[in-house]
Amino acid sequence: MNFRDLREFIAFLEQKGELCRVSTPVDPRLEITEIADRSIKSGGPALLFENPQGYDIPVLINLYGSDQRMAWALGVEKLDEVVERVEGILNLVQGPPEGLAAKLRTLGQLVSLASFRPRTVTNPPCQDVVLQGEDVDLFKFPILQCWPLDGGPYITLPLVITRDPETGVQNYGIYRMQVYDRCTTGMHWQTHKVGAHHERIGRQLGLDRMDVAVALGGDPATIWTGSAPLPPDMDEMVVAGFLREEGVAMAKARTSDLMVPAEAEIVLEGYVLLNEQRSEGPFGDHTGYYSMPDDYPVFHVTCVTHRNRPIYPAAIVGRPPTEDYWMGKVTERMFLPMIRTLLPEVVDMNMPAEGIFHNLVIVSMKKEYPGQARKVMHGLWGLGLMSLVKGIIVVDHFVDVQNISEVAWRVTSNMDPASDFVFTTGPIDDLDIASPTPKFGSKVGIDATIKLPLEGGRTGEWPPDVVMSPDVKALVDSKWASYGIS
Repeated sequence: MNFRDLREFIAFLEQKGELCRVSTPVDPRLEITEIADRSIKSGGPALLFENPQGYDIPVLINLYGSDQRMAWALGVEKLDEVVERVEGILNLVQGPPEGLAAKLRTLGQLVSLASFRPRTVTNPPCQDVVLQGEDVDLFKFPILQCWPLDGGPYITLPLVITRDPETGVQNYGIYRMQVYDRCTTGMHWQTHKVGAHHERIGRQLGLDRMDVAVALGGDPATIWTGSAPLPPDMDEMVVAGFLREEGVAMAKARTSDLMVPAEAEIVLEGYVLLNEQRSEGPFGDHTGYYSMPDDYPVFHVTCVTHRNRPIYPAAIVGRPPTEDYWMGKVTERMFLPMIRTLLPEVVDMNMPAEGIFHNLVIVSMKKEYPGQARKVMHGLWGLGLMSLVKGIIVVDHFVDVQNISEVAWRVTSNMDPASDFVFTTGPIDDLDIASPTPKFGSKVGIDATIKLPLEGGRTGEWPPDVVMSPDVKALVDSKWASYGIS
């Protein structure tokens, strides 16, 4: 299952009954958000608003708003298939293959990986129409104002493309963009994001400006990769190619050397001045609270290209769960095999919607020695953007971390507050509203595992769970129909 562009995926979703076309005129200011929010929270379909008021460009939203649509977007029926593929690649690189047959399989897999690399095309669909100079006008697009106190309309599903000034490696990230006027926007790359890293490197090298491109739309796997917290030197387009099992078509931008997804619906080209910032916000954020005004770089749009009859893709965030929850769940599932390679005792993990990813991670582990739960906590805090996680709960391997009721029971029963809470400090998300200081604050880990002898000063034996014996359960199963209990 492979989708060349957004249009193929729309057609697929429509055939599956997972897309609703809304022909009623709707206002991009607030009304679309309210409709989409109701659909997202009720498990509704993707929505294609065909008549946004004042525009002849349709708006697509809630593209990723379910486990099933998210799986289809990545070319599989179930997300577990993606996890299995990631595990296969990790097994491939963990050690040298033994035997001729194993070496041949390894060679074949490496050749296959090479085929996932981006491919360059000319005359791309994303450049059917080219607008420059006075023809550049962002207000020609149905850009949403999502919430009443937002500082203005926001581009909410952009694939922002920057290049490392030292290595030349491109990066792709999803950063919201407040539209200030017809040709300038905010560029909300937060402190820990790769775009901000590129900006800092540029300043250190004495550069005045940095070329930036923004792709809106494209095939669904490519769009999603902008949300994945990949290492700075890992090309998201290779990851997208791996997911699609086909290299992503790329094309040179019209006004810079940046490469952009050829099948995008709309591309904005321009630059960021490295000594310029402007107040951005408020914005109704994925925390469920408004992020308040703060200074961020300014994106100057010098060229707009788009397909004939483009479709404008958007997403909304707010009180969870919103569409980004399902996008983040894929990240959770995909990165679990990678975490296991570094922390092999880890069994499963859950980043619940209520924890908005960086506030809470629940992890189960196979415990073998005293203090191992703390090792897992600190190990997770040392992994890339996991360093921003504010709370980590560790439970035993037999606990279903996806079952919040079971987790709550185990935590409240198993923890001794005096000995099982771990407090530390470190970097926190820019959007954290509780810390008295921005970007740096406190974290907590809770060890809710069964305690081993002498762990935490414990001397008594841990009591067993209350469970029925298997033979009695089997007996009742066999006689259930005779009891007459409906």
